[in-house]
Amino acid sequence: MSLLTRRTALGALLAAPLAAPALGNSWRPDRPVELVVGFAPGGGTDIVARLFAKHLETRLGQPITVVNRPGASSEVALTYVARARPDGLVMGLTNMPSFVTVPVERRAQYSLDSFGFIGNIMTDPTGLIIRADSPIKDVPDLVKRALADPEGITISTSGIGTDDHLLLAMISRLTGAKFTIIHYTGAPIQRNALMAGHVQANTVSVGEVMPNPDGVRFIGHGGAAETRFAPGVPTFKSMGLDFEMYSERGLVVPRATSDRIVDRLRDAVQEAASDPATRQTFAAQFIEPTLEPGAAWEARMRAAQTQYAELWRRAPWINS
Repeated sequence: MSLLTRRTALGALLAAPLAAPALGNSWRPDRPVELVVGFAPGGGTDIVARLFAKHLETRLGQPITVVNRPGASSEVALTYVARARPDGLVMGLTNMPSFVTVPVERRAQYSLDSFGFIGNIMTDPTGLIIRADSPIKDVPDLVKRALADPEGITISTSGIGTDDHLLLAMISRLTGAKFTIIHYTGAPIQRNALMAGHVQANTVSVGEVMPNPDGVRFIGHGGAAETRFAPGVPTFKSMGLDFEMYSERGLVVPRATSDRIVDRLRDAVQEAASDPATRQTFAAQFIEPTLEPGAAWEARMRAAQTQYAELWRRAPWINS
């Protein structure tokens, strides 16, 4: 499956009703569970973690504490999870594509083989915002200005190899425009930099913008089609830029975690994600719930990493 075009698979996942799992496995955590997030509090990944934790903990019978360990495009957090005791008490929330790109672009402290895959729970198109009073009209105007002055447009991301960063790399490759890129550790810090005038644009996901759109303009996103959560905002495809880009978030545990625990966590995640109350909670935060069970999700992540590795071999994005 193309890593840049996933319309068919995601469309099927979003359209299909989620089947209720059979919870015959009796394993239950005997202490509070730690859910580790690789980005700063208040960003999209953190919000998803806190929303989903509330629904998941009722299925597991223990509180779930969200712990933020930002840094290195989530490598810090995922390394912590990979090295944790495999007892089901530590889970990590991944963020695609950095989950698979970090081991491609550097000698990372984890690999996909470090984890047991519980399931992907949501997808969120990545886009561009500017200040409401910006002289920049739209994405074509942004590109035009960058072509005229390669160092004149500064844009923030949430880290090297993230969906935010790769969005800019794709725009650069398709248009020839170059941007000055500043990498932060999460959307709230990016927002502050934008409003203070330190950058001219931010790359952020729909779910990070739409709960608080005051003072900014959303000028384009990487979804396959217009999203219900940002009506009227054009896709990059509609502007002639033939790519898609999303932020996806899923749950992993250390690889040595027993099948019994992994299966129970998969069942609990499926039950929580299938609950209409969960889906309503996500929708209230402008987030599209997308359940993809562990085995299928793992297979897609491994295929995506192979494709990103080939993309990296042809054109590294580290200095994009």
